[in-house]
Amino acid sequence: MIKSWQRVNSRPAGDFRIFKIRTDRLISPRTGKEHDFHVIESVNWVNVIALTPDGHLVMIEQYRHGSGTVELEIPGGMIDPGDASPAAAAIRELREETGYEGARERVIGDVSPNPAIMSNNCYTVLVEECACRHPVEFDHSEDLVTRLVPVADIPKLVASGKIRHSLVVVALYHFELWQRGLKPGV
Repeated sequence: MIKSWQRVNSRPAGDFRIFKIRTDRLISPRTGKEHDFHVIESVNWVNVIALTPDGHLVMIEQYRHGSGTVELEIPGGMIDPGDASPAAAAIRELREETGYEGARERVIGDVSPNPAIMSNNCYTVLVEECACRHPVEFDHSEDLVTRLVPVADIPKLVASGKIRHSLVVVALYHFELWQRGLKPGV
């Protein structure tokens, strides 16, 4: 049976505004030897499945600096300290990025983005009956275009590589599970 590693100490290794890096020294339960591991600390994130009454998803296109590509994604972002819950963050992000709002928001999924090196969670929140009711309120570094995509087109867009962001693909899978009536394990 796999055992947890014992932490000897932990120290900050860098602060980069949207994430921090820490170095943990841990003892292997198998060998008894100490090893250093670097962990990216970030606030939790939220992805929004925004569903319109006529069966479209509210999606966005934006340039991603890491890949140097324009990606088709769903709205989302960091959960701010003032957000009461992942659902509250989802409502805020949806409105800021697209001007849309809706009803019956609820968490339908929760994943660890990369548990090998990251300490945060990413929540998928479903918001139904979405309609554009406000102007967008982009952050200073955002440049987005809103797209309405029929739900039926999503599998083809993922399979063809038009939707490539791994956390977006996971959120869309949570949505598929929700459509099949499977309850989230959150």
